[in-house]
Amino acid sequence: MNNHQLSNSQPDMTLQPSASLVSLTYIIYALHLFSAIGGVLSSAFILTAFLTGWPSIIAVVLNYLKRADVAGTYLDSHFRWHIRTFWFALIWMLIAGFLVVTFIGIPFAFIIFVATGIWVLYRMIRGLLRLNKSLPMPFNQ
Repeated sequence: MNNHQLSNSQPDMTLQPSASLVSLTYIIYALHLFSAIGGVLSSAFILTAFLTGWPSIIAVVLNYLKRADVAGTYLDSHFRWHIRTFWFALIWMLIAGFLVVTFIGIPFAFIIFVATGIWVLYRMIRGLLRLNKSLPMPFNQ
């Protein structure tokens, strides 16, 4: 196998993370979920609460600050999962925001907000369940 083939395959996650890094990952999930659930329980959308809530922003900053510490462990896939969820949700929120400005797109923007919010909750709950079993997240998602 050459180097190019290795870079496209699942990374080798044979290192065991420390208990403190596992705890930190649980805290990061909790911060993201706290923001997202705040959108369910308030008049805010899940998506806007997830992206603009301080707990979620703190969680993404922690993801970037501690990413090197989890490299080579199954937690690396969880950190990538958090980061990708945040940035893809932001992209969808910007698209929905553009649609709101056009006025004609308001119904589509509403659908995007709701669907992306549900997607965020799904990803956080799925990730938390896999973390609870000490499993990595799927590589290509």
